[in-house]
Amino acid sequence: MTTTTLAVLVPLFPFLGAAAGLLLGRRSPGFTRPLAVLPTLAATVLAVLVAVRQGGGRPISASTQLTPTGSVPVDLALYLDGFAVLVAVLVGVVASCVQIYSTAYLRDDPRYPSYAALVSLFTSAMLLVVYSGDLMVLLVGWEIMGICSYFLVGHYWETPEARAASLKAFLVTKLGDVPFLFGLFALAVDAGTFRITGILGAVATGAIEHPTLVALLLLAGVAGKSAQFPLHTWLPDAMAGPTPVSALIHAATMVAAGVYFVARLLPVFAASAAALTVLAVMAAITMAGAALAALAQDDIKRVLAYSTISQLGYMSGALAVGDRGAAVFHLLSHGAFKALLFLAAGVVIHAAGTNSLAAMSRMSGLAQRIPDAYWTMTIALLALVAIPPFAGFFSKEAVLVAAERTALGESAVAPAAAGWAVLVSGLLTALLTAAYATRLWLLAFRGRAPRLPTTAGSPWR
Repeated sequence: MTTTTLAVLVPLFPFLGAAAGLLLGRRSPGFTRPLAVLPTLAATVLAVLVAVRQGGGRPISASTQLTPTGSVPVDLALYLDGFAVLVAVLVGVVASCVQIYSTAYLRDDPRYPSYAALVSLFTSAMLLVVYSGDLMVLLVGWEIMGICSYFLVGHYWETPEARAASLKAFLVTKLGDVPFLFGLFALAVDAGTFRITGILGAVATGAIEHPTLVALLLLAGVAGKSAQFPLHTWLPDAMAGPTPVSALIHAATMVAAGVYFVARLLPVFAASAAALTVLAVMAAITMAGAALAALAQDDIKRVLAYSTISQLGYMSGALAVGDRGAAVFHLLSHGAFKALLFLAAGVVIHAAGTNSLAAMSRMSGLAQRIPDAYWTMTIALLALVAIPPFAGFFSKEAVLVAAERTALGESAVAPAAAGWAVLVSGLLTALLTAAYATRLWLLAFRGRAPRLPTTAGSPWR
């Protein structure tokens, strides 16, 4: 079987699992969990095979025209380079873990069949974004993720918080998608194609007439999807959804899509120094502001949500200084440790019976009751804080080194001002990250039950 055929099957398996789960979930409940887990696992195995075959060598490209659409055709195209195949493996692994985790987490939930089908569809859409070689096909996956997020965040629709959060997530991301759509059309008109390879070729020859306008329009959609300032407000509220959904959205899918898009089309943004400067300022405000907000949160999931926004700022900052490798490295390492943090947080919340860190701080022995979650969260927090030898240390260092080189004028891609903005904010955010991560760990696992007052003759002294 060819590599391109395997790549087509990767997003197809979760899609078929979602369709079968919706059709059979109510009538045959016994098939629900296998249909949720097995297609996603199969897609993950195939994604690994595709990554091994691609091997970081020359990109693999294949396409077929869907239908004549006038002057700018739309192709069902694949574009597999080392970046795409690695991100696809990350998406598959995290989605598989989330599906397996959800079988127990939502064991008694009557809406589990529709939930599992939506997670599979969400996974399929992200894999379509990752493998797509045509911007219109990428847009299809991009929009399907937005629709799925609306339903998944609002899974507990009986509560007003979940209803408000799902509506807010949908509206804020759509607010960014409108200029994003205009940017895609403007880019395709200038390049004469929606194919990513054709667009990159047009950028290299200077065929893009208004690179700054196009880049700024695209950045609006990226800010909405990846929760960057000023369209970041939906992500903390999205914690009203089930914890496995939070892990999926934060670690490997929706919020990573915007960063992935900029990394894929980085030459388009690099063609405009003004666009890179705007991206750098946006990243600097996002990473530092979200880290400060995380320090003020009492809900353990909201701390992790603001942490995600902050770490996405690091990735955007790396792209703003023209270093795609550093951005992708941090995207992969963050996906791993943030998935661990959210899945472990679900166990902590279940054991404590509350999301409140203040309430957890009044409990004693929580670490002894759930040692697996305790050690998982401890290791993941060490990676988040960037303590060596964990991956977070090396990926954050790569981002800061890239920013330093740009600030010192050693980059031919980005202006020095962008480098200084990312470097100063990145160093400040590293300190703030250590502060809020330590605070979370101490409140969650080193709490002490209040001692009752005793009298001299009390047997409880």
